[in-house]
Amino acid sequence: MTDLKSMTLEEITAALRAMGEPLFRGKQVFTWLHRGITDFDEMMNIPKSLREKLRAEYYITVPTVARKQVSKLDGTIKYLWELQDGNCIETVLMSYHHGNTVCISSQVGCRMGCKFCASTLAGKVRDLTPSEMLDQVLFTQLDSGREISNIVLMGIGEPMDNRKNVLRFLELINHPDGMNIGMRHISLSTCGVVPGIDALADDNLQLTLSVSLHAPDSATRSRIMPVNNAYDVEELFAACHRYFKKTGRRISFEYAMIDGVNDHDWQADLLAEKIHGMPGHVNLIPLNDVVESEFKPSKRVAAFQKRLESHGLTATVRRSLGGDIDASCGQLRRKEMKAREGAAQ
Repeated sequence: MTDLKSMTLEEITAALRAMGEPLFRGKQVFTWLHRGITDFDEMMNIPKSLREKLRAEYYITVPTVARKQVSKLDGTIKYLWELQDGNCIETVLMSYHHGNTVCISSQVGCRMGCKFCASTLAGKVRDLTPSEMLDQVLFTQLDSGREISNIVLMGIGEPMDNRKNVLRFLELINHPDGMNIGMRHISLSTCGVVPGIDALADDNLQLTLSVSLHAPDSATRSRIMPVNNAYDVEELFAACHRYFKKTGRRISFEYAMIDGVNDHDWQADLLAEKIHGMPGHVNLIPLNDVVESEFKPSKRVAAFQKRLESHGLTATVRRSLGGDIDASCGQLRRKEMKAREGAAQ
């Protein structure tokens, strides 16, 4: 059986042509899939005979809501979606003055091992398919009733570790006959997979690259982010400069503020030095408490921001949303996994 929703319009059209169907059928089927149908019988303008042929050879991915939390503070919604194989992933819907942003996962679990992140505690299970990434946007919009205008690939997983499927997802979500969300409204985050950054520069997509930096020096970064042992921070900064030189697009540097670890003035000075020459934006993130983590939120966020700004850098503090729910990446999935483990004993 083949995952129909992960196919492009051209692939669906070619498959239907091979069945003897007219050219326009491909667009009809593609459009239905991107409206969020859950069964072939919902394709009202498709002949029953073709619906049966499709059912025999293809399947439609449909996630179900395993858990849902709604913040009473700001309306942020955290979804835990159960996939068809029983695995769970997280999606967060946040409302801003410029529209509704959905933060989606790219993998079930993560193998990058960042010490302050709950997503990586149980390791990586598998990659998400293009349709499973698309479904997070589609079914979040349908369930919430809020139109999605922006997407950030900053949920569970490392997008560059699932590059092929992520690129296919971007093609699908951007399609004018699908959800038609423009590339300029999409941000892709990486923890620093250098070959992926170079490849993305070659792709020259009009999206925003976000780099989860979290430390400007090798010693600190290796302590909190094992990926630094594979791609040292010096290599990462060089890749960022190459990316800007090739694309001309500003990079956003994500920086989780950890008490006594990466919040010193000398680190702010070094960060400013390393990104000098490209119009980078530093997004300071107040750290969420993760029970299993040794790291605690910094008390120097404002001072660190001021130090960066003294060097002429643009630095903002991420607005904290969903403070009364498990909005931090990986927390809700972790809670569900523990509940299932307890029930199985």
